Amino acid sequence: MNSITFSSSAFVAGNILFARRSLSMPTTLRMPAAAAARAAKTPAAAEAGKRKPRGITKPKPVSPALQAVVGVKEIPRTQALKVIWAYIKENNLQDPENKKIIVCDEKLQNIFAGKDRVGFLEISGLLNPHFEK
Repeated sequence: MNSITFSSSAFVAGNILFARRSLSMPTTLRMPAAAAARAAKTPAAAEAGKRKPRGITKPKPVSPALQAVVGVKEIPRTQALKVIWAYIKENNLQDPENKKIIVCDEKLQNIFAGKDRVGFLEISGLLNPHFEK
């Protein structure tokens, strides 16, 4: 049988003890130190404090096939994807009936493993072999 016992600082419901907290609010609100430090930085100081790109935002060398589309020897994965989408839209390579399907031209076939049509969710995975590890 579950019983509930109350005391001034805690109560028990069954086998679980619940401690009560004070509900008083602080009289002054303080900004956390990290937020205050960010707010105090000037734009020039914020520019100097940027950290180096890592992961998918770090520029990596790309294969010659990908260089033909993006036009550079090193590029971050995120930017490469943006450039490829711009190339697709510029050359009107989306299937008119289903915009999620890309109709590949010769340059894109070199990148996308010789496929004639590629789904937009496949693009990121098909780009992986073109970036050096």
